[in-house]
Amino acid sequence: MAPNASQLRQRNNNPSALDEATQPTTTTLKDIKSTEVVIDNVIYDLKSFKHPGGDSVLLFGGNDVTVQYKMIHPYHTSKHLEKMRVVGKVNDVHQDYIFDTEFEREIKREVFKIVRRGKEFGTTGYFARAFFYIALYCFLDYHWTTSPTTLKLAIAFGVAQALIGLNVQHDANHGAASKKHWINDLLGFGADMIGGCKWNWMQQHWTHHAFTNHHVKDPDAVNAEPMLLFNDYPLGHPKRRWYHKFQSLFFLPILSGYWLSMVLNPQTFTLQHSGAAAVGIRMDNDFIKSRRSWATLIRFTYIYLNIVRPFMNNGGMEGISKTFFHVMTMGCAESLTLACLFALSHNFEHVDRDPTKSVRNDGKQVCWFKAQVETSSTYGGFIAGALTGGLNFQVEHHLFPRMSSAWYPFIAPKVREICKKHGVRYAYYPWVWQNFASTVKYLHQAGTGSNWMNPLKGDL
Repeated sequence: MAPNASQLRQRNNNPSALDEATQPTTTTLKDIKSTEVVIDNVIYDLKSFKHPGGDSVLLFGGNDVTVQYKMIHPYHTSKHLEKMRVVGKVNDVHQDYIFDTEFEREIKREVFKIVRRGKEFGTTGYFARAFFYIALYCFLDYHWTTSPTTLKLAIAFGVAQALIGLNVQHDANHGAASKKHWINDLLGFGADMIGGCKWNWMQQHWTHHAFTNHHVKDPDAVNAEPMLLFNDYPLGHPKRRWYHKFQSLFFLPILSGYWLSMVLNPQTFTLQHSGAAAVGIRMDNDFIKSRRSWATLIRFTYIYLNIVRPFMNNGGMEGISKTFFHVMTMGCAESLTLACLFALSHNFEHVDRDPTKSVRNDGKQVCWFKAQVETSSTYGGFIAGALTGGLNFQVEHHLFPRMSSAWYPFIAPKVREICKKHGVRYAYYPWVWQNFASTVKYLHQAGTGSNWMNPLKGDL
């Protein structure tokens, strides 16, 4: 290798170090290749890049990933980007968020005193809980697939699947369970063990995290439409229906169908998640195409073991109705355990449902860290975290999504302290039922449009 070859290579990969004769070409976002990503308007080639977090970095190939990149790289500096080859620039991407604000710097500085760099992954306690939930799932699944079903078994197995979704796959698919990417990849298939799909989940969930409660970019905000309105649309908005006035009364039955919608979702076979696609995420890259056969095989295996086998085990025509009831009960138990907790996270009284409104009104960008706090809520403490995989610490999770949920109880007091100092609204409920009650009230307000009738109730 020539003297200083590494510095020369980094210089050529750094757009700020390129001379005028070698400046990368300018293009538009729709023209970038499926093995390229855009960060801060610069196009980087991933084809020859060996990412320490594994090949899941290719999942968003063909997209602008500025927010996603900064979201999962809290230690980011410009030197990290020098490891990737620059191939061009785009001129049609405009960001709603800003980073490196004083609020962000202080919250990182103080949190990193508690959780040192390189130590933010799963603890011994996290893995003990994770393997307990995996063992519980395997035990109940064995009985579910080899013995006649019962109502108690259906409820227990449904809850066990939800616990896998909350405590195993969630950390793993955020890259937070382990520093070793193969462990995250393996545990991430917990999404498929419960009727979901690892790759579809990542497409939707990472987008949701990047643009929480964004008026057009958060897929979670619109996924339940037209049955439920989570967005608080203005009065007279075309998405409003007469029945939304009563959605606080019927949202639980709607949420109980979450499992069924996952299992029967044809997008598992195409890996083209409609929620992510609706907000502009491209999913036609080679990485996603190469996973379709695996996703299909895993889905048919799940259906055979957990839906077909119970019908076979119960036997006879008289067992069909009973088996159908048990399977649906299992699905409802999983759905309500998962979906109710999901609904609490970003739908409550005084939540910021439009954090980038100032961008549209006066062009003023929004601190991404501040937006994450004011669009999320936290309830309970350590015990709730051990049961929900840290989803109760939703504020902390959205600030540090690549930190294991095991650390959230330890950083939460400091996060609240810094938010108070900077005048950032932090929603905390000591008990889950208080958060649930606030969610019901919010759904009623969003359904009736009462906030728009009386603007003093909220900043709209």
